[in-house]
Amino acid sequence: MTTPLRIGLLIFPGFQALDAFGPIDCLNILSRTHPLTLSILAHTLDPVSTRDPNLPNALGQSIVPTHTFSSPPELDLLLVPGGFGTRHLDSEPIKGAIQFIADVYPSLKWLATVCTGSALVAKSGVLDGKRATTNKRAFQDVTSWREEVEWVAKARWVVDGNIWTSSGVSAGIDLILSWIGVVYGEEVGRGIGEIIEYTRHEDAEDDPFAGLYGLA
Repeated sequence: MTTPLRIGLLIFPGFQALDAFGPIDCLNILSRTHPLTLSILAHTLDPVSTRDPNLPNALGQSIVPTHTFSSPPELDLLLVPGGFGTRHLDSEPIKGAIQFIADVYPSLKWLATVCTGSALVAKSGVLDGKRATTNKRAFQDVTSWREEVEWVAKARWVVDGNIWTSSGVSAGIDLILSWIGVVYGEEVGRGIGEIIEYTRHEDAEDDPFAGLYGLA
């Protein structure tokens, strides 16, 4: 692949840090040898915190968007993290995120979600009739939001067409390393896993947390 692959990271108040930065760090390493661009998309250009707006005393870190949902760049891959912020369905940032996902999906090559990021994609209607998974601790809540989705309880990640969805938080690293393996070659994905000294789940059905939360 000689032209840069265009990656977008969607963020909102209360997004989970590792949901976003686990996969992004893998892509940072990938960009040392393969051309990539990264855009960070949010409701406004104001800094966006990982802190849930309902938990003002919790720790949080902020990231500065490069684009708004209303003026996005062209993208190949959109990554949607989860986090407590996904529960604020009546907030303007979340309503904007859901509409943006619905609008941009037809032009994407791939859409990837981590944790409850799949809830936002489900709300957009993009997952209707497709197989998908989500955070196992929040599985019952998330799956009730959109019954038109074929929710898979025992899955570390699920691929249906060009949509990749993962289980909770650290599962996003397994998802992105697998995606890198498909797009750039398994040796590349495996090599990045070794660089970050991460023990991968290489079997998409190897999901210990489904049993922990009584889903398998």
